[in-house]
Amino acid sequence: MTLTRVKDITNIIEEFFPLSLAEDWDNSGLQVGSYDNEVKKVVVALDIDEFVVKSAIEAKAELIITHHPMFFKGIKKINYSTSQGKLIKSLITNDITVYSAHTNLDAGENGLNQLLATTLELEDIRPLYKGKEDTLFKLVVYVPTTHIEEVRRAINEAGSGNIGNYSDCSFRTLGTGTFKPGEDTNPFIGETGQLEEVEEYRLETVVYKSNIHKVLKAMHDAHPYEEVAYDLYELKNEGQYFSMGRVGMLSNKMSLKEFAQLVKTKLNLDHLRVVGDLSKPIKKVAVIGGSGASLINKVVSQNVDVLVTGDLKYHEAKDAQSLGLSVIDAGHQGTEEIMVNWLANWMSSETKARNMEVVFTPIFANKCFTFL
Repeated sequence: MTLTRVKDITNIIEEFFPLSLAEDWDNSGLQVGSYDNEVKKVVVALDIDEFVVKSAIEAKAELIITHHPMFFKGIKKINYSTSQGKLIKSLITNDITVYSAHTNLDAGENGLNQLLATTLELEDIRPLYKGKEDTLFKLVVYVPTTHIEEVRRAINEAGSGNIGNYSDCSFRTLGTGTFKPGEDTNPFIGETGQLEEVEEYRLETVVYKSNIHKVLKAMHDAHPYEEVAYDLYELKNEGQYFSMGRVGMLSNKMSLKEFAQLVKTKLNLDHLRVVGDLSKPIKKVAVIGGSGASLINKVVSQNVDVLVTGDLKYHEAKDAQSLGLSVIDAGHQGTEEIMVNWLANWMSSETKARNMEVVFTPIFANKCFTFL
């Protein structure tokens, strides 16, 4: 197997959860270390703290992947006598890189909020609102008949051709291509200075903006011509939207009390807080992992019965109450810690599929709060 570097690992994450999905205030991405470092062992955690760093050192891990970034704002000094300074010193001394996937993982198509929704057994899951849009482009490429399937397969496997729940969508028409190879060319078909007429397919498909680079690379790698003739243009069709939450439906109605118990069980919680009438029937549910109170108005606009989130303050609870919205506060840690095992398992599967020999270990810190 080839040498695996930090960049190889983070490329996989960003392929599915591009940094462009992160909120402007966020600091997802590299926190400490180098993309060029070799990686054999990775620790996955919700936060970066003394326990996680110590665990990484004991595991001889070269990389820590966290959900919450180590830094949100620029730092002006690194003082080894502070808790943050000690962490930075330990990481640098032990040559451990830290990478965070935060709001890009929250908003991604199959990211944390999707995981939270499926964990709570929701169906018909969709984005809570129209947030960042991944615009849609049309790709047209001209391919000799001998290589049409090879090129089509390559660009589809790279991520083109997805329309709704359908994949591998394309269209082709047969025609005649003309070209005259110039000096210093090495044509696949024809001779320098001679006008050629070649039977070619016009192959059309769609590709989201976030996948353009990957799809074009696959197209060039699979195409036999040294100069590939293709067109790429933005469409007016609605693209793919990403948001910081999900809305879904329960298969059967239940009371708020019953649903709160389901949340407690599925998220393995000792406690939670509930705003609303416990006898209220619940069918339509919104979930926002972490802290979602700032999106209460967007939740209300979707006519949901209850919001599952964390970090709810008193006045936010009163606002929800006045709007007729029930809320289950399952805690910031409680709604997000499910990503640790999932991300470790998912990354293990993805790296194996790419012939990378890397071990991923989930690390769980102690609960932040103790309730007496």
